[in-house]
Amino acid sequence: MLLDTASLYFRAYFGVPDSVRAPDGTPVNAVRGLLDFIGRLVQDHRPDDLVACWDADWRPQWRVDLIPTYKAHRVAVETGAGEPDEEETPDTLAPQVPVIADVLDALGIARVGAEGYEADDVIGTLTGRATGPVDIVTGDRDLYQLVDDARGVRVLYPLKGVGTLQVTDEAWLREKYGVDGPGYVDLALLRGDPSDGLPGVPGIGEKTAAKLLDAFGDLAGIMAAVDDPAAKLTPSQRKRLDEARAYVAVAPKVVRVAGDVPLPDFDPALPAAPRDPAALDALATRWGLGGALQRLHSALRS
Repeated sequence: MLLDTASLYFRAYFGVPDSVRAPDGTPVNAVRGLLDFIGRLVQDHRPDDLVACWDADWRPQWRVDLIPTYKAHRVAVETGAGEPDEEETPDTLAPQVPVIADVLDALGIARVGAEGYEADDVIGTLTGRATGPVDIVTGDRDLYQLVDDARGVRVLYPLKGVGTLQVTDEAWLREKYGVDGPGYVDLALLRGDPSDGLPGVPGIGEKTAAKLLDAFGDLAGIMAAVDDPAAKLTPSQRKRLDEARAYVAVAPKVVRVAGDVPLPDFDPALPAAPRDPAALDALATRWGLGGALQRLHSALRS
């Protein structure tokens, strides 16, 4: 089981009241919510291994170099040359992220990231390495591209907490979008994604993109049709796609998750006991996490 950790702690933050606080009054709703999410996932799905995939770089420069608008609207402040951009994060969430990291590390739950890459890229790399079934837990539809029935790779998309999950497999993707996992990359880049700053091809929405992919197979087939006067494209579609050649040439590398991220050594096995009990006890006391940690411990032991 691979967790898109930031996606889940953002959901926990907005789903758990900020009245959930530490003894000193500091909000810990994202921390406690995420711990309860993990406990519920372990209880319901019993994974052998679990990795909390981490955004070491939420907006990698190599993606920005290709599409400068990539996540640009989510940059919190201007930074100096060569410094990574800071993501705009709610004031009471940002201080909770280091606490989440410390708690996961003390528990012994593998937390894996890599400089210059997003959690999505870590997930893509670990999925490619996996020798057995993989469940990816994320609220980010971009990861639908990894769905692969033959390898047992599916996405569990939270609908209500993590107790109600949309199980995304190839049948679901074809029913919803008319594409398989790899085809989702082409669909996503054609229609664009305002939440990620991807402009898409003007005038080509999701339904049109799906129809074009059905007619011509993939992005390469669509662009070949632009150059074929006999291909059944409307004049406006042909014009818009032709004008978007520069974007279409680079967008696949931006949208497709990396599969070759250099990752540190780590143990993905669920911990039977905390890696650092003293540190965990201190964190539990400092942040008032006793109940959430007890529930998680119960799930891990059962």
